[in-house]
Amino acid sequence: MTVRRLADGSWEAIATREASPEMNLPSMLRLRAQEHPGQVAIERRSPVGTWRPVTIDQFLSDVDSIARGLIALGLEAGEHLAILAPTSYEWALIDVAALSCGAITVPIYETDSAVQIEHILKDADIRIVITATAQQAELVQSVKTDSVRHLLSLDKGAQRDLAQAGLDIPIEEVRLRTEAVKLEDEATIIYTSGTTGVPKGVVLTHGNFISPMLQAYDFLPLLINDPRSRSLLFLPVAHVLARFVMYCLLSGQGVVAFSPDTRNLVDDIATFKPSMLLVVPRVLEKVYNAASAKAGGGFKGRMFSWAAKQARALSQSRAYVDSPLPESLVAGPLPDTTPVPDASAIPSPGPSTLLKIRGRVADALVLSKVKAILGPNLHTIISGGAPLALDLANFYRGLGITLLQGYGLSETTGPISVETPQDFPPDSVGFPWPGNRMKIAPDGELLVQGISVSKGYHNLPEATAEAYVDGWFKTGDLASIDDRGHLRITGRKKELIVTAGGKNVSPEVLEDSLATHPLIANVIVVGDQRPYVGALFTLDHDMLGSWLTNHGLPVVDPAAAAKLPEIQASLERAVAKANKAVSRAESIRRFRIIDTAFTVENGYLTPSLKLKRSAVLRDFAHEVDALYAEGENSRKKNS
Repeated sequence: MTVRRLADGSWEAIATREASPEMNLPSMLRLRAQEHPGQVAIERRSPVGTWRPVTIDQFLSDVDSIARGLIALGLEAGEHLAILAPTSYEWALIDVAALSCGAITVPIYETDSAVQIEHILKDADIRIVITATAQQAELVQSVKTDSVRHLLSLDKGAQRDLAQAGLDIPIEEVRLRTEAVKLEDEATIIYTSGTTGVPKGVVLTHGNFISPMLQAYDFLPLLINDPRSRSLLFLPVAHVLARFVMYCLLSGQGVVAFSPDTRNLVDDIATFKPSMLLVVPRVLEKVYNAASAKAGGGFKGRMFSWAAKQARALSQSRAYVDSPLPESLVAGPLPDTTPVPDASAIPSPGPSTLLKIRGRVADALVLSKVKAILGPNLHTIISGGAPLALDLANFYRGLGITLLQGYGLSETTGPISVETPQDFPPDSVGFPWPGNRMKIAPDGELLVQGISVSKGYHNLPEATAEAYVDGWFKTGDLASIDDRGHLRITGRKKELIVTAGGKNVSPEVLEDSLATHPLIANVIVVGDQRPYVGALFTLDHDMLGSWLTNHGLPVVDPAAAAKLPEIQASLERAVAKANKAVSRAESIRRFRIIDTAFTVENGYLTPSLKLKRSAVLRDFAHEVDALYAEGENSRKKNS
């Protein structure tokens, strides 16, 4: 990857390939079929648990059948079709079929409420809705708009009915429709998860997907363009990151499988044996906490802690040690073509002989068992959607797994920056994705532009105008870029806490540190216009029983557990550790455990498991008030 700093202070990664104006997403898959006919592209899990191979030719044959059926139903080029279904073969099939007709697909999350669905149907002027279940169809029916001409359910034979309806449509009609679609044409409208307000429809073109996809062939060849690659997708493909990865995998040479029910994820990993997993940090936290809980207390618990420490040390020893560029290269105005030396060429310190020995012992006793959960072939984890705690990243890297963190938004078609396997300094989310630029605004906000960036929001010209300045998209995230081009996200601009004393506090630093504690399901740092910083915790119901048992305590419900001095003491130690990363003015002074759960279903988490801060603060304002009231009462007693 070639990265350079330009005269205006922005950073750019040079694109390695350029997309043709005639390209579109279905044509990318057909190119694979032409170049690698008969190549297995997908494996589908059968009802008995075995995986059945599907060649790229078979998949495209199914695509043609559905596309003909959609044309028979009257779906015109440029019209919108909505998909409400889990991550699955059928989701990919319907999506590519609609795109082959020149239509625009609009994903609906399975967890969306009736109000959210109604908003999408109206805003996008949806003509056809396809759901996975009759129950989902009933929900859509309850808010169906006049624009919706057809509502189909897969469990009621939608795929069969579409295939039957399309028998009289000549395949040439599909081909003509596909050929008419150009790189600059719209492919999808993805409605944002709404962490900071009403969801907006992000318009993404075929080019927004294809142009960065082409870079992935060179940038991540072992994942994308290698027949031996095996990837298991379980994140919602309604989410832009999973969608982007899905297109990359289907147009590459590897095999992709879909896991629609995360309750079966462990079994799916064990039987499919993926070489790559796309995850959000919460999944990695769960695996780690489960392994820690299984180890229990006493000697086994201490052994797990020791082994985890060795894994982190191994990772840190192999990481690129960030050092500044020579003074002559960074001082004064920079020419437009100032190259950045390839950091991977700079040797890392590497593990000492003693650390290597400790690592082998740790692997034999503990770490190999954790790796076994992830499957024997796994060599790469891509983590996105939310920040991953550094200790956790180093733990997985210490297992011998390549863990790549990235950063992106719906507006950037998923990743706009990514780490390289050779270069992952602390807290970095990598370099710009090839073909993109980024810079830091005077107020600290990250600005981006390039091949991945959306042209704007659907039906919202004012919001679009507000989000873009001089061709740069305003991400809403606070960030820094060091002298080698490594991007670090430091917080959310709209989520900065300003204490009563005027101190600006970015809650993510503290929240990311606390998220790895086995007792903590969710944490939200508070303190806006308050005398000091506080925090609300929810307990992890899945981990609580094991933790209590391992500490010789009776298993009680979360409400009772919150009052136990041992629980309070454990959380106090976690808070003290987190506070070491910030100044005293930014540190958490008090916390409160609330007896609830923040989930996607109740609207407090986005589908990518990010906390909807505004919703939590709105609905739990009384808990925040109680936290500070307790603090004031304690102060008065001690004064």
